Amino acid sequence: MTSLVPLPVLLPLLGSGAALMLFRFPRAQRLVSVVVLALVVLVSATLLVVVDREGTQVVWLGGWTEIGVALVADRLAVLMLLVSSIVTLAVMLYSLGQGISDSNRSAPVSIYHPTFLTLVAGVSNAFLAGDLFNLFVSFEILLFASYVLLTLGGTAGRIRAGTIYVVVNALSSMLFLITIAAVYAAVGTLNLAQIAVRLDDLPDSTSLMLHLLLLVTFAIKAAVFPLSLWLPDSYPTAPAPVTAVFAGLLTKVGVYAIIRTETLLFPGGRLSELLMVVALLSMLIGILGAIAQSDMKRLLSFTLVSHIGYMIFGIGLSSQAGMAGAIFYVAHHITIQTALFLVVGLIERQAGSTSLLRLGGLARLFPVLGVLFFVAGMNLAGIPPLSGFLGKVGLLEAGIADGGALAWTLVVGGTVTSLLTLYAVAKTWALAFWRSPQEAHAMAEELAAADASHGPAAPDAPAVGRRGQVRLDTTSYDAGLVRQAGAIVDSDRPDRDLHQRLEDDGMPTRLPALMTWTTAVLVAISVAITVVAGPLYAFTERAAGDVIDRSTYVTAVAEAAE
Repeated sequence: MTSLVPLPVLLPLLGSGAALMLFRFPRAQRLVSVVVLALVVLVSATLLVVVDREGTQVVWLGGWTEIGVALVADRLAVLMLLVSSIVTLAVMLYSLGQGISDSNRSAPVSIYHPTFLTLVAGVSNAFLAGDLFNLFVSFEILLFASYVLLTLGGTAGRIRAGTIYVVVNALSSMLFLITIAAVYAAVGTLNLAQIAVRLDDLPDSTSLMLHLLLLVTFAIKAAVFPLSLWLPDSYPTAPAPVTAVFAGLLTKVGVYAIIRTETLLFPGGRLSELLMVVALLSMLIGILGAIAQSDMKRLLSFTLVSHIGYMIFGIGLSSQAGMAGAIFYVAHHITIQTALFLVVGLIERQAGSTSLLRLGGLARLFPVLGVLFFVAGMNLAGIPPLSGFLGKVGLLEAGIADGGALAWTLVVGGTVTSLLTLYAVAKTWALAFWRSPQEAHAMAEELAAADASHGPAAPDAPAVGRRGQVRLDTTSYDAGLVRQAGAIVDSDRPDRDLHQRLEDDGMPTRLPALMTWTTAVLVAISVAITVVAGPLYAFTERAAGDVIDRSTYVTAVAEAAE
């Protein structure tokens, strides 16, 4: 069954070419994209069964062994392939429902399908890459495709965000290329299995330098704090399906690369303490940043940074239990983070904004949206018995089993982060879904009355801080939110909130069917992970055993080369 291994890469690439040639036929493009992505899901599911039964599958492309390019499908790789292919198919269907690929005149839609399929090929290639240079090529494919998708429509905000994204990722790619050159100079090969064997003969100082270079490179890709500052400004400006696939999937490619680095190339946990420290910082600073946000997209972007910390926590423990928890949490988080961004995309489409200042009463206006957000939000926060709770419990148990002071600190930090995530979700629910649109508009009027640029409107108006902050009761609001409130209440500007849209009858009341069903299916899949958590966790434990015992990977590659 090794012939199946290249298909998750080849099918999207061939589909991309076909979609590009069909640029004059949007319906044909849509058909090609959906069929190709469905086939990738089928192939990935088949590979998962085959690899679990028969062991790691290896293909040397072109029949060139030793000096050729190897694609390696072990349990970790095929699980990531299956989850990512399901998510990308769901996002593609969602985007068709949104009309991004057929009726949005603000975007060069003829390139959406080819670019999206190219992105899928890059993700698949990254998971299967058996050598460092092929992994570098995968990241470059991702960079090219993601920049195009990020700037669809050509608005100023998207171009600015895309520029930040490209600059940061270009720098990380340059660092990766330098690291590849250093690795080749040190060991004379770029094949991961061969590097794993030859690194043992290097001086400790050289090995440590290469280890740090790779770790920093992949930490940028994974948005690990403090190398995550680019993410909250880059993702929220993109179209909803693009933001969803970026947030749910692309950072996990970086996490996957860190897993490979820490287990296959540099086992033994030499940098475990460093990883656990940055995991703790990512969890706490990320979630504190989320709590401070007044926009749903930015709030979710900060929770993404925060929950990357859970995955790094599991990796840093350097144990099979910790790695199993990390792998399970990656699979859970890909689905739930994507689902949440798709829900937010629906909110933006129906209500015209994702700003919490402009929203209210969504639970009454759109009960289905309320249910979808509530279930996904509770899953993200880790409420039992959902998969988010099970993943966190697995990681916390692994930390307790470790018994070290730093591990216990992370157990406490992970628990606090989970509670703060629940607070962030509850805050969003209370403001966007529970309170009435009239209450939201009244809040905007109060803030506008204390616009820092004009001072308080009356002696009893809320106080204005030195930096333009406004304090109402016990809450401070920054100057940007105050200006936004002023735009809402300005009758000469069309910058309306949900209350005004309802009064003007300018808001659609019916949810788009395909977008809603796709989002509901993805939320249902995240819940289904809870139902199959036993078999899935057992699979992740076997996958963790494979990566911790690197001889399985090395032997499979060596035998395929004979």
